Amino acid sequence: MSQTSDVNGSNGTSSNEGATPPSLNILTQYIKDLSFESPNAPAILRSQARGPAINIGVNVGANQIEGSQSEFDVRLTLNAKAGEGAEMLFAVELEYGGVFRLANFPQEHLLPLLFIECPRLLFPFARQVVADVTRNGGFPPLMIDPIDFAKLFQQRMAEERARQQVQTA
Repeated sequence: MSQTSDVNGSNGTSSNEGATPPSLNILTQYIKDLSFESPNAPAILRSQARGPAINIGVNVGANQIEGSQSEFDVRLTLNAKAGEGAEMLFAVELEYGGVFRLANFPQEHLLPLLFIECPRLLFPFARQVVADVTRNGGFPPLMIDPIDFAKLFQQRMAEERARQQVQTA
């Protein structure tokens, strides 16, 4: 199943009459890794007097598919822990991926597309997997708030620039 997203907002029109417009296609989506543990079950299921502290981590990775100029594997990793130590309710880790075809984009647009737009398209599906697995584990479904992938990308680029400056100094 293929889904096309016109990310330039041109509604199929192009300023260059004969040029092929840019396109972003989702070729496939998949679960690479899924882990759920509730180390203190079943006792912890009965003694939930207050809501636990929930820590959520997010990471995005992207690699070009070998042998292809326009296909990329983008992976969204979500880690969530509810509680700590003896009060640990659960820990869930999901690595959710998608293979995307990016055609006719300028080179300078590829990184923002891979690290902002592609994970934005994957996120609702990954969020649903996390909600389902926590619910199936005996807890209320964990509904992760929307993520600002543009902000994450900007932070990552700032960290890379700082690392390069330290290495050149």
